[in-house]
Amino acid sequence: MSPAADGPTTESLKGSTPASLGFRMPAEWEPHERCIIGWPTEIRGELWGEHYLLAKASYATVAHAIRRFEPVLMLARPGEGGVARSYCGNEIEVVEMPIDDSWLRDSGPIFITRPDGVRAVADFTFNSWGEKYLPYDNDAAIGRRLAEYFGCERFAVPMVLEGGGITVDGQGTLITTESCLLHPSRNPDLTKDEMTQLLKDYLGVEKVIWLKSGLGLDEDPDTDGHVDGVAAFVDPGRVLLHMIRDPRHPDFENLAENRERLQTTDARGREIEVIEFDRRSRPVLVGDTPIVENYINFYQANGALVVPTSGTEDDEAALDRLREIVPGREVVGVPCPVIGYGGGGVHCVTQQLPAIGV
Repeated sequence: MSPAADGPTTESLKGSTPASLGFRMPAEWEPHERCIIGWPTEIRGELWGEHYLLAKASYATVAHAIRRFEPVLMLARPGEGGVARSYCGNEIEVVEMPIDDSWLRDSGPIFITRPDGVRAVADFTFNSWGEKYLPYDNDAAIGRRLAEYFGCERFAVPMVLEGGGITVDGQGTLITTESCLLHPSRNPDLTKDEMTQLLKDYLGVEKVIWLKSGLGLDEDPDTDGHVDGVAAFVDPGRVLLHMIRDPRHPDFENLAENRERLQTTDARGREIEVIEFDRRSRPVLVGDTPIVENYINFYQANGALVVPTSGTEDDEAALDRLREIVPGREVVGVPCPVIGYGGGGVHCVTQQLPAIGV
């Protein structure tokens, strides 16, 4: 594949914010040209340990599940493209590009679009979740490289943000968490108000809703509580919200506070419909490590939800509930507890390239 052409000249984009130029971040359910996934790299082999081969097989399984609904571009570290192709086969396009890790939702760029058919990149700073994993210089540069590959104008954003830290409705509303963005390892020199304004300026949103927290450090130590573990817009004005009913659970109060904070309106003045979702799998052992699958960490492909599953009897009830919530989309489960062992889910390893001109 050759890099995509993005229509009109972007000469007029210089020196302005994306919002002032009419750009916005589309909702995840809006049409995609393709999905971008990062191949698990050899240099992070220690992260996967004895489960590295299974991790590669799981990434390929996720890619093939998504390929049913949209093309998939797999990014592999130089020298590792052949291995990726051997797992992915001919249906998945593999391109070698320098990466350090495989969590493209977080390190990858956020694509924004304009009504006249221009697509651009909002390239937030990536610091490896507060410099938790070294090195990360290639991951910090992947936004620039993908902007060049797809022929997009790039807006460098003076703020640390991982893509898993936000969910948007495509109509002016964004949800994030204080536990992540206000963490001192992210943006210690920015105030909450300043971050709110940067999100508005670079993603074209009008209202930012700050939840208190994602899941706690016992379940989400790497991201400090990304929103994609607890909430997701599934339609305009509709938010799927993870809840825990046991008051003894360490996250019970934070998640209840999230529920209270969503008793509000969106950017268009609609009362937000909160759909409570309290289904997670019972623990599954990967080696000696218990993994609890988070069904909310799904990818909204063209006409579908691709959902991480545990391979247990809990899956079908969760998938059936999701089918009730989004009846117009096909709900597909992908067993991938080993991706949870590595620190994420289906949403964490994917990044959508929005379609233009549709």
